[in-house]
Amino acid sequence: MEYYIGFDVGTGSGRACLVDRTGKLIADHSEPTQTHRSPTDHRIFEQSTTDIWSSLSKCCKTILASSGVSPSQVKGIGFDATCSLAVVDRQGTPISVSRTGATEADEQDANLGKEGFWNVILWADHRAEEEAEKINATGEGVLGFVGETMSLEMEIPKTLWLKKHMPAERFKRCMLFDLPDYLTYRATSSLARSTCSLACKCSYVPPGTKMIHKCDGGVEEISTDGWSARFFNKIGLGEMVEEYFDALGGIPGKNGLVLTAGQPVGKGLSKIAAEELGLVEGTAVGSGVIDAYAGWIGTVAAASGPKGEKPGPKPSLDDAEARLAAIAGTSTCHIAQSKQGILVPGVWGPYRDAVFPGLWMNEGGQSSTGQLIDFMMKTHPAFPKLQELSKQTGKNTYDLLGERLETLMKERGAETLTHLTKDLHFYPDLHGNRSPLADPRMRGMIMGLTLDDGISDLAAKFNVTLEAIALQTRHIVDEMNAKGHHISSIYMSGSQAKNGPLMRLLATVLNMPVIIPPQPSAAVVLGAAMLGRFAHDLNDVRQGKPIEKQQDSDEAKKQGGKLWEVMSEMTQPGVEVLPRSDDLAGRERKLLETKYKIFREAVEVQLKWRKMVAEAVA
Repeated sequence: MEYYIGFDVGTGSGRACLVDRTGKLIADHSEPTQTHRSPTDHRIFEQSTTDIWSSLSKCCKTILASSGVSPSQVKGIGFDATCSLAVVDRQGTPISVSRTGATEADEQDANLGKEGFWNVILWADHRAEEEAEKINATGEGVLGFVGETMSLEMEIPKTLWLKKHMPAERFKRCMLFDLPDYLTYRATSSLARSTCSLACKCSYVPPGTKMIHKCDGGVEEISTDGWSARFFNKIGLGEMVEEYFDALGGIPGKNGLVLTAGQPVGKGLSKIAAEELGLVEGTAVGSGVIDAYAGWIGTVAAASGPKGEKPGPKPSLDDAEARLAAIAGTSTCHIAQSKQGILVPGVWGPYRDAVFPGLWMNEGGQSSTGQLIDFMMKTHPAFPKLQELSKQTGKNTYDLLGERLETLMKERGAETLTHLTKDLHFYPDLHGNRSPLADPRMRGMIMGLTLDDGISDLAAKFNVTLEAIALQTRHIVDEMNAKGHHISSIYMSGSQAKNGPLMRLLATVLNMPVIIPPQPSAAVVLGAAMLGRFAHDLNDVRQGKPIEKQQDSDEAKKQGGKLWEVMSEMTQPGVEVLPRSDDLAGRERKLLETKYKIFREAVEVQLKWRKMVAEAVA
């Protein structure tokens, strides 16, 4: 019997799952990871590759022990992770990205670039706002592949911040990895990078792709080596050009090797990594992807149907174009594929070859969703009372809030939950807007406040938070469809997929089915395991010959379609959550349509007010 392991690194934990060739979950386990916050700068979020790898090692050994599966039966592994920037020196030693020194009181730039524990700038870290603004002012063609606005969450603004603040001699010795690529490097010792990480987060434009430079009146340029020298020179990273982008992985076919999703990396697990994970040296390792893309891989190939009914036929790769994958945990990412590159301003992409060779991906997102729900609950004055009630009744806080909302509906004669909170309006960008505005300066807004600070008010704010998340999702999908996508269904994964009220609200607000996988929290890590199986299968096709040159990778791309076959075979059927269709459906939809208009007006009002204030203080 053959088995495969997927490794997933989320915002707060590492996870591993063991599956068989059909995608059946045999065992899984997670371990928490550490995050360092600056005592003086709320924008700072830092992690450690040492801590992350230790977490994954514990997870792997735990699932092997609990399942009884022999390491020799594990034929392939794959990694996904958040799009965080990992920094090491040329020997792989962690290099500190933290201004914090030996004590919390010691905060200074001089601490950057030393050997240190905190060597990862987490995706949520917003320190590089000035650097992102500088990049976005260039009008360079690279921006046409990030929705015309580069996010401060991406790796090049963060790299520019490091160059600005780190002593120059230390910056020169840094190797820079998007976290998924660091994990395959740690596993295999291969410096090969993934197209997913480079194209989506590192300003890499796959060779043969046309760039349009708005700064030069629309001059066109075909990418020849994957990196735009004029862009890096203009933003102040000329040393990357001089060194043939070696710190970022190099130029494919010259001093670098760039792989597509799941292509086998190096000669498989190194001896050291195999010992640390409890696996066998040489086990196939698939080229990694960012966690959101693993969620797409792990969900969109599912057949689906209403609960209790036989699922429909399995989809084709072409069918996937109408399926938006929503990976919803701390934040939410929205991934869609297309045959042609579709530029959606404010939505990242289009990214060529991010998963399938020759196909394009767009990525929308909400920087704070699960985190937002927790924040709105835990900062409410009535939250301690809710916790005490939870202890007394043995019910979780979400169930108690649901019960309170049902009671309030009856007491106030409200037809639906939307009617219950009809006069409460919430705009949810407490951590800036990722999509479709791409504006980190957006902030949260709420209208309809009263002097109520009890559990009933907490329940109302909980409900309107779910509503705001759903309305913003519609904003993103509307913009994507308006520019050429044809999204007609949502495929969920992540912890929020277990939130029944939110799923029903999403289906009704978007007026399309929402598909829930059998194990929503495992869908992302399952996608990583699929990469491991694809790497193993491709090794068999190549008769064990490793991919050592770019020509080898390009030749192996001819087998790229087989990844869909792996996805189709390993993805279990999902259950459809349909838009509301009872007697109250029309009335609730009418009210939600009005609240959506108010939601959109809130954006305009905030931008107007920001401009008024800026003019007043100028």
